[in-house]
Amino acid sequence: MVEQITGMLALIGVLSLFCQWLGWKLRLPAILPLLLCGLTLGPGLGFLNPDVIFGNLLFPIISLGVAVILFEGALTLNFKEIKDHGRMVTHLVTIGTVITWACISTATFYLLDFSWEIALLFGALVVVTGPTVIVPMLRSVRPKSQLASILRWEGIVIDPIGALLAVLVFEYITVSGDPTTHVLYALGSMLSLGLGLGAAAGYLTGQILRRNLLPHYLRNTAVLTLMLGIFVGSNLLQEESGLLTVTVMGIWLANMRGVDIAEILEFKETLTVLLISALFILLAARLDSNAMLDLGWGGLGVLAVTMLLARPLSIWVSGIGTSLSRADKWFLCWIAPRGIVAAAVSSLFAIKLEANNVQGADAIVPLVFLIIIGTVVIQSLTAGRWARFLGVKADSAQGLLIFGASKFSRELAKILKAKDIKVLLADNNWDNIRLARMDNIPVYFGNPASEHAETYMDLTGIGRVLIISPYRQLNPLVSFHFQDFFGTKKVFGLNNTEVGSARHQLSESYKQRLCLFGDAVSYAKIASLMARGAQLKVTNLTENFSFEHFRKRYGETAMPLVYLTKEGKVVVVSGNDTVFPNGIELISLLPIEALEEAKVQQAIAEREAQEAQEKAAAEAALAKVKAEEEAEQLRLEKSDANTVINDEADKGVVDNMIKS
Repeated sequence: MVEQITGMLALIGVLSLFCQWLGWKLRLPAILPLLLCGLTLGPGLGFLNPDVIFGNLLFPIISLGVAVILFEGALTLNFKEIKDHGRMVTHLVTIGTVITWACISTATFYLLDFSWEIALLFGALVVVTGPTVIVPMLRSVRPKSQLASILRWEGIVIDPIGALLAVLVFEYITVSGDPTTHVLYALGSMLSLGLGLGAAAGYLTGQILRRNLLPHYLRNTAVLTLMLGIFVGSNLLQEESGLLTVTVMGIWLANMRGVDIAEILEFKETLTVLLISALFILLAARLDSNAMLDLGWGGLGVLAVTMLLARPLSIWVSGIGTSLSRADKWFLCWIAPRGIVAAAVSSLFAIKLEANNVQGADAIVPLVFLIIIGTVVIQSLTAGRWARFLGVKADSAQGLLIFGASKFSRELAKILKAKDIKVLLADNNWDNIRLARMDNIPVYFGNPASEHAETYMDLTGIGRVLIISPYRQLNPLVSFHFQDFFGTKKVFGLNNTEVGSARHQLSESYKQRLCLFGDAVSYAKIASLMARGAQLKVTNLTENFSFEHFRKRYGETAMPLVYLTKEGKVVVVSGNDTVFPNGIELISLLPIEALEEAKVQQAIAEREAQEAQEKAAAEAALAKVKAEEEAEQLRLEKSDANTVINDEADKGVVDNMIKS
């Protein structure tokens, strides 16, 4: 039996990895391969029966897994970020959540004849969307930047809010099912313990992290262990209060000043990926396909209300007072896939409610999975066509992700931003990030190839990656990561290679792509030029001032970086690119020598212009004198002619007098 459990755990781990890889490769939510895998191994082949294999261990496994998932989700709920991402996101996670909950709960009560308690619990479970299903869908659909940002942040923020709502409803049901305890008193004590202990645990954990009372290598492990200990301790003090406690603990840590949770969050996300994958296979394997079929038309009716009534109503009400167009709102109405949080929490609650003999608890999980399957499959297959029909697909992504926020990168980003080109700087150096923020440049603090960046770094509108950082060990990782995402021709790196031992050499295929701004350009060269006073400049190339004129003015040391076409396209200079057409805006790095050469050329041009002006003035003066002389000559000739005429006239008069 022990060997069987060990083998099943190993098999689930391998299948989890394969399903995650398949979802990434197909650009689909990983929840679909995980669901198919669990249904095939469980109800399909009967090979995996979690209840038989794990027995009494199944509930603790699911319970601890859900606690970690909810704690990780709560760590992302920073109230400041909700405000920073617009009125629409704030409305969706507050007003929209209430509208969705009310619509789905009412439909469940009337269409499936659930009790109000179970209907309200189900409604609370399926208000969440979640980044694990939203982000892959957005990459495939590629809507406008604003819409993608709204959907992504809604999924991030609503996860802990929806889970907290579900926990509160579940605790109310659990308390109300106890005839010996006053409902309000028991619920109040449960809420007091969950909120109080969660806040206290969050505060104490934050103080430990803020004061560096733990060595660095123990921080992640300590936080995970403390969280699990608080979860179990809270349940011992008050049954079913642990989930609320760890959710509040995570929210407190996320909003506590002076506490850096970036590394903890990244560690928890890595752990959560494994837990989500394994849990979803186990939960899908436990699913009774007959129970889902027994839902019949009522279940399909609830799915229809969820997609066609609850979501549009929440979008249109939440959109009041925003700048979204009708097409934007109709697109948002169709994108709301449910994810792993709903599946995991519903399965845990169903087990607990069934143990308490709550009527209707056995129908929660099949109905939740029906909503997950329906929303993910239908919306994944139709969202792209719907976006094209509404005209909300993003244009060709011209934005740039720049890894490395040095002074050079910041200056380049400011120029691009002024030209309405989306740019995002990513760096591990906080000082660089701080300076970029002071220039109002969008930033991501951390490793852009991390799991955290996968979810929280906004890449909408980004089409190319420039690796301009001094981190030689991290640069190849970032390069390979985004080559899989954007393609090999959209990722550019500087030639930072050095001659050394064979163990430090990079692959030839990778080195061939290190040609950003030219084959001989390195980070050290750019940093040295900037330190010596080099400047970035925008030059308009025209027929009267072509690239040949540019070279003549600034010399061969001028370094072309990027140019913008009249159509708004961004072209990154790489390799030995020498063709720069007229009618573009060329962004270049001008070393101090180029600036001095430009001054010399400008002085020469000014002197030549002055000489030409003086020559023109002299020629004009000479022409004026000549014209005056010619005029005087004409005057004299005219005067002589008049004299002759007068003399002849006088002679004629005399002759006439003599004759007479």
